[in-house]
Amino acid sequence: MSEPNTQPGAMRQATDGHAEHPREVELTVMTRAPVGTLAWCLVGAVLLLPSLFIATDPAAATVLSWRPALWPGEPWRAWSAAWVHLSTLHLVANVIGGVLVIALGVAARVDARAALAWALAWPLTHVGLLLMPELLRYGGLSGVLHGGVAVVAAVLLRQGTAAQRRVGGVIAAVLGSKLLFEAPWQGPLAYPDGWDIPVAPLAHTTGAVAGAALGWLLAQPRMRRTSEVVE
Repeated sequence: MSEPNTQPGAMRQATDGHAEHPREVELTVMTRAPVGTLAWCLVGAVLLLPSLFIATDPAAATVLSWRPALWPGEPWRAWSAAWVHLSTLHLVANVIGGVLVIALGVAARVDARAALAWALAWPLTHVGLLLMPELLRYGGLSGVLHGGVAVVAAVLLRQGTAAQRRVGGVIAAVLGSKLLFEAPWQGPLAYPDGWDIPVAPLAHTTGAVAGAALGWLLAQPRMRRTSEVVE
C-alpha cells in the first residue's frame, strides 16, 4: 500500500486554488478598512477644522456663506458654506454632530469609496438649495452631516452583511422620518424651539439625497460568500 505524498510540492499543490480564497478575501478587507477609515476621517477633519477657526466671524460669513445670486461667479461658496456658523450654539451643535458622523463611519468600517461619496455630496448639498431660491443665504455643517449619515446607510445597505443591512435600514428609516418631520416643502426657514437661529430644512434633505445617491452608486456591491461561488 502506497503512502500519501507529503512532499512540500504536494502540500503546496493541495493548497492552490479555492482553498485560499477565504484568506485572500479576509486580507483584502483588513488592508482596505484602515484606508477607508483614514479617508473618512480626513473628509470629516476638512469639514470641522476650518469651522473652528472661522467660528462665527461675520466678515468670513460674508465671503464664504451660500448665496445663490453670487454662486455662479463665486463657486467656492458650494464648499465654504459648510464652515460658516451664525451663532456659538450653531457651531457647537454642528461640531458635536460632525464628531458623531465621523464616529459612525469609523464604526461602520466604510471604505474609501464612501469617503469619496461624502466629499462629493458636500458641494451638491448646497447647489441643491437652488431648488428654493427664496433661501437667500445659508451657512452650516448640518446639511453635509446629513449627507454623511446617508452615505453610511447606503453603503451598509449596498455592501453589508445581513446584520449590517439591518443597521443600515434602521439608520435610513430614522433619517427619512426626520426629514419628513422637518417638512422642507413648507418654506425656506424653520424656527425650532431652543435654537437662536432659523434652520433651513431643505439643506438637510439635499444633503441626505446627495449622500444616499452617491453612497449607493459608488459602493462596491457585496461579493457572495466563497462557499456560494466554489463549485
